[in-house]
Amino acid sequence: MNMVDDATGTTCSRLGEQETIWAAVGVLRSWIAKYGVPRALYTDWKNVYKREPTERERLRGKAPTTQFGRMCERLEIRIIAASSPQAKGRVERNNGVHQDRLVKKLRRQEIQSYEATNEYLEAEYLAEHNQRFAREAARAENYHVRAPSAAKLREVFRLETERWISNDWVVQYRGHFLQLKPQNKRYGPTQAQAVICEWEDGAVEVHYRGERMDYEDLVVRPRTEKAAPHEPRREPAKQVGSKRAQDHPWRQGYEQRMKLQRLDRSQESALLGVSACATP
Repeated sequence: MNMVDDATGTTCSRLGEQETIWAAVGVLRSWIAKYGVPRALYTDWKNVYKREPTERERLRGKAPTTQFGRMCERLEIRIIAASSPQAKGRVERNNGVHQDRLVKKLRRQEIQSYEATNEYLEAEYLAEHNQRFAREAARAENYHVRAPSAAKLREVFRLETERWISNDWVVQYRGHFLQLKPQNKRYGPTQAQAVICEWEDGAVEVHYRGERMDYEDLVVRPRTEKAAPHEPRREPAKQVGSKRAQDHPWRQGYEQRMKLQRLDRSQESALLGVSACATP
């Protein structure tokens, strides 16, 4: 199977990465509905299908995986990226045919919408294109696998993104604040991640540790009240000494003690004087 960039041919370069992923998923889904699950896909090195590993992935020995690549892995589809100049030339020539012929035919048919383009592709263009350029396979064996159920395909064809969970069980995703509602809040999500699953129809689910969790999409994330700053401990103020009043009990006792001491000293000096005079 040779995957083209988009079912509309020339419009893929004008789409964003997410739109390109869903366009590739639409082509693969329609192929599976007609023929079954292919064993391999022949693509170019567009980041939607396959990409080079980052420096961190090289250090960890982790194989790089794209969203579309993860979907193919679950369906056991091998992605073969064109690496040689000859293989790249075949892909580019195939894309060049669509970019030249398809654009002109759409202009002649006065088709200006995606819906009308897809109808024209299925009804006229692809049948005529395959009749003129198709080649018989080297082997007649059919290696397609039976298509899984619709529920299985819905589980496979979804975007999965990991997001960190804050201490208040809030996950940020595409500008939204998703307030998780766990059944057991005894243990906080310290250093834990949730998997955000998004489908083409806009449905979003949050999975934590393999289980689906209910959540509430908050318009504005509630502000957490910050604790009051800790004030430094103040040392008790030193009391400034003051003179006691004359009639203070402490001063009266002090005065009495001082009088007794002076009296004792005067008596001792008088005795010493008498003894000194009596000496022959």
